Amino acid sequence: MIINRFDTSPSVLNTFITEIRDVGIQKDAMRFRRNIERIGEVLGYEMSKTLTYLEKEVITPLGSKKIQSCTDQLVLCSVLRAGLPLHHGILNYFDAAENAFISAYRHHPNDSDDFEVVVKYFAAPSLENKVLVLTDPMLATGKTLENVLNVLKDHGTPKKIHIISVIGSQPGVEKVKKVFPQDTQLWIAAIDDELSSKGYIVPGLGDAGDLSYGIKL
Repeated sequence: MIINRFDTSPSVLNTFITEIRDVGIQKDAMRFRRNIERIGEVLGYEMSKTLTYLEKEVITPLGSKKIQSCTDQLVLCSVLRAGLPLHHGILNYFDAAENAFISAYRHHPNDSDDFEVVVKYFAAPSLENKVLVLTDPMLATGKTLENVLNVLKDHGTPKKIHIISVIGSQPGVEKVKKVFPQDTQLWIAAIDDELSSKGYIVPGLGDAGDLSYGIKL
């Protein structure tokens, strides 16, 4: 797996990361969602540099110009509900992309620290020979993305897989490296070192779904 992380060098991206982490700022749900969307736009732009392009001629009112136009067909697949703002940010830059959605949640038997990832809903077009972009804002244990990958196998073989995440843990990154194809690219804004006993990223930012859309029962 090719890992592209962006917290090791200064950029405006660090401003957005700072605000979604800050307990005094992240309580503003609209601002939190917008910052996640902005991060999606930045990471989507960086990913776009690796896509396939073909030169085409464009006619303008005063002449013509040859430009490089993307020829890849993208499918954006997001994990509900936390992945929606990130999905929207990427979609802002890839107007023609197809879309897929999957519902996955953690089930803790008997309120224990151990959990399994349960997939309840999935809707997607064919992935055959397309560029699959998986978006999950919090790459914690890697179990969610592993389950998503297993579900997607019945929808065709993509020619390339990209993963876009906001914050991940080092153990989670190591997990997805083992289960995804070797040429998969991970685009991630920041990587933290640890997981809590319940599998949450430390220091992380909390629950991205709750911060975006409110606390669930």
